[in-house]
Amino acid sequence: MASLRSTVWRNLPAAATVVLAIISGPSAHADALSRGTAAFDRGEYVRAAQDLSPLAARGNPGALGRLGFMYEHGFGVPQAYQAAFDLYCRGAARGDPFAQAMLGLMYDKGHGVHQDVIQAYKWLNLAAARSQGRAREAYLRFRDAVASKMTRDEIVVGQRLAGRLSGQ
Repeated sequence: MASLRSTVWRNLPAAATVVLAIISGPSAHADALSRGTAAFDRGEYVRAAQDLSPLAARGNPGALGRLGFMYEHGFGVPQAYQAAFDLYCRGAARGDPFAQAMLGLMYDKGHGVHQDVIQAYKWLNLAAARSQGRAREAYLRFRDAVASKMTRDEIVVGQRLAGRLSGQ
């Protein structure tokens, strides 16, 4: 009995770690996202990349958008437009407004992707529709700037494409 008790006590830290990981799984994700987002917001991009990369690999939309921004601009990671585009696409498809807006701007500028004002308009329109406050205002300004370069027919197509993705 003493042997069993000592075995249990000796293995308790490992068992507790497993149980805590299972119990705190979602909040551990949230904590890593909060840490990564806070580091991103402070401009601590190397730290942000460390925190956000594992989450992005698991498909977290917020992590995908922020990591895409870092790759687009070479903040904390090597600049790589293709990596940024791929990350933005994944985040945008999962409904992250930041990733959608940044993807729209990539299409507008032609960074890492062919320039396409219709796609730019579509993604910026979706980002604005899914945002609030200052972010929404910024995305609307970006969308309207793109629209100023478009024909009326192109705007209609962009709106239709955005409507299909938003379920309208």
